[in-house]
Amino acid sequence: VLTKNGRIKGLTADKAQIFYGIPYSDPPVGAYRWKPPRPVSPWKGVYDATFPRLPCVQECRGPIAAECPRNAQVSEDCLYLNIFVPRDVNFSSPPSSPLPVMVWIHGGDFIAGSASKPLYDGRFMSNFTQTIVVALEYRLVTIFGESAGAQSVSLHLMIQSSKALFKQAILQSLPFSIPLKTRDAVTIGKEFAKLSNCSVGDIVCLLSLTPQAVLEAQMKTSRLVNPLRFMEAFETWGPFIDGELIKEQPVTAFQKGHWHKGKPVLLTTSEEGVLFVYAFFNKPVSTAESFMYVTAIFKQHSLRILHNYLPLYSDPDRRAMLAQILTDYAFLCPTRRSSRAGTKAGSRVWLYVFDHVTSDTSVWSGLTFCYRHVCHGAELPFVFNSGTVANFTMTPAEKLLSNRMLCYWGAFAHTGDPSSRVRQTTFCREQRLPVWPRYSDTSGWLVMNLTVRSHAEVGPRSHVCDFWDHLG
Repeated sequence: VLTKNGRIKGLTADKAQIFYGIPYSDPPVGAYRWKPPRPVSPWKGVYDATFPRLPCVQECRGPIAAECPRNAQVSEDCLYLNIFVPRDVNFSSPPSSPLPVMVWIHGGDFIAGSASKPLYDGRFMSNFTQTIVVALEYRLVTIFGESAGAQSVSLHLMIQSSKALFKQAILQSLPFSIPLKTRDAVTIGKEFAKLSNCSVGDIVCLLSLTPQAVLEAQMKTSRLVNPLRFMEAFETWGPFIDGELIKEQPVTAFQKGHWHKGKPVLLTTSEEGVLFVYAFFNKPVSTAESFMYVTAIFKQHSLRILHNYLPLYSDPDRRAMLAQILTDYAFLCPTRRSSRAGTKAGSRVWLYVFDHVTSDTSVWSGLTFCYRHVCHGAELPFVFNSGTVANFTMTPAEKLLSNRMLCYWGAFAHTGDPSSRVRQTTFCREQRLPVWPRYSDTSGWLVMNLTVRSHAEVGPRSHVCDFWDHLG
């Protein structure tokens, strides 16, 4: 294929035509570490796009350890795209109308993950839904401050300069209530410089560090927890509210209508807190300890919150209670509140919960405490239809669920409506998709329950979210 920067050579695979490792910036190395990306320099000859490039520098510990690329080298030279094109596209005679493009931003707490994980193999989605799927690598080691991928999507929905770049957005497991960095980013940056044996203003020293030295200082800095901002324990590194590009917290922006309200959005939440709480607290948490943590986060509201949750949990180990509080506060209820604000402002919104628990423990990538729970990110092998590739064997019922989810995502990419039959492929017509109603008060605030018997239902835990909305 001839691109504006030169010719590239991909490969024809079982389900799609694939172009791996296409650069979208010159390498951010040397003096360009921590600088904005630069335009790609054109190349001579034919660029070999038949194999994935190295993932970005990372060292994973704690709840996101499973996001690390296994047995792989890493590199600061990592700004590349993987592009999946339907098998039947003829490059010598392109389609008469452009195909929709889906751009995947992987999760990993902004410090881990890779676009080339087998889990994110885009060939199935591309082939079965006639879309072009683009998975991008992005820099993870940064001195500023999908989870994380969903947060990136939410920021693009808030940033005016991104408005012309996309038509609709899917936000999977967006941690709405985990705060972005403000002035505390400076404190983290100073501590990072100290731990790397450089002074804060010595950029020459910082740029001369090896990637491993950067990682070691970063991981030590990640252990800092401000007792007055305890929620940051779940995301030490992340985006920074600079007052220019990013002006406010996403949860505030969405509820005040400071985002691209004309764009259709599709959002999800499930039992998101389980993974984080059980990874952060690797031993039982007593009632007294749970009181301390709830008070550290919620201050004057803590007694009302405990009054609502304590009677529901008899186990002396309070981690299950804390996981539910985190799910409701950071994911479920602000998603509901923001979605309702969006629909009242005229936006088209679709909500779903992923409610299927598989008996195949390999899908949890070693996170055994997630077994028998619908954990954070549990739907990803189903969305990408990549169970077998990701070392997870689906039952026939699970395969049908995965096919349907794939087709919902494809329909949304084509039309901005996951239930649309317009331009539906033969494969997707055969799946007989249950109707997914828009989220609105006229529909009774129905959400899609994606399980082996998918169906629309009233949103989960409505009375609990009423409580959180009342707290403000």
